[in-house]
Amino acid sequence: MTPTLVRQHTSHAESAPRVDPGARARDWSEIQERMLVPLYEAVYDRLEVGPATRLLGLNCGSGLALLMAASRGAAVTGVDSASPERLALARERLLPDAPPGRGGDGGTGTHARTPVELLDGPPSAAQSADGARTDAYTLVTAFEPVGGLACDAEGLGDLLAGVLPLAGRGAAVVLAGWGPPERCATSSVLRVAAKLADPLRGTRSRPPAPRDVLEEVAGRAGLKPDGSGRVACPFGYADLDSAVRGLLSTGLFDAAVSATDAKQVDKELTEALHPHRRPDGTVWMPNVFRYLIARVP
Repeated sequence: MTPTLVRQHTSHAESAPRVDPGARARDWSEIQERMLVPLYEAVYDRLEVGPATRLLGLNCGSGLALLMAASRGAAVTGVDSASPERLALARERLLPDAPPGRGGDGGTGTHARTPVELLDGPPSAAQSADGARTDAYTLVTAFEPVGGLACDAEGLGDLLAGVLPLAGRGAAVVLAGWGPPERCATSSVLRVAAKLADPLRGTRSRPPAPRDVLEEVAGRAGLKPDGSGRVACPFGYADLDSAVRGLLSTGLFDAAVSATDAKQVDKELTEALHPHRRPDGTVWMPNVFRYLIARVP
């Protein structure tokens, strides 16, 4: 998947539109989501994802990670209550023959030729009406990286609390997080969000998440750590405009937009990206992400 080429950024800040959830979801799908493909591949390779895998994807978004697992033969279920627009795009990818809707019906995607289910709601939406499943999940993924927001670790813990009844004993649960700030060029850009959202505290660099934050989240959920790894996930964009659109699509700048306005965030984000711009106009930011594999006892 390649970034969509768009107009030069000289006019973007001057005509920044009101936030359009559909456009934001499309930017995520077309520009930003692919940045995490190395993470998905590393996890799937390590866990030998294939026809024997029943995968539950938390916050599945527009479904690229699910599509990659389905292409390996895995049966996949995705749940997402945060963005019906992203879930609609996941439906287009994984259930192209299904009737249009909010993306909640199960079925078989013609792209993957394996069972695919997309559900608008929390993990409990994947539970049967009587509260039991005979086909427990063997793999649960939470690929949305911890570390970009102060409260995301707590939110992930809440998600995991609803997962344990759905996963079989010994099932793998994969959590992902940002690597050390010194290994993530995007960290300097994310400080713009902190500074604008909370001017009193944002002028100081946000303290990095503890190295063992993923282990802490897993431990609170009653999971047992069973290995970890690091993956290079560079963020590369066709131009400044694509970079701004892609980063805004993550939602990490929403609080800053609410605290100031879209034009101000657009302007300061563009300025923060300039050091990462190459002579040919592309934007390149090397990053390292970390993942943890934990097991259901």
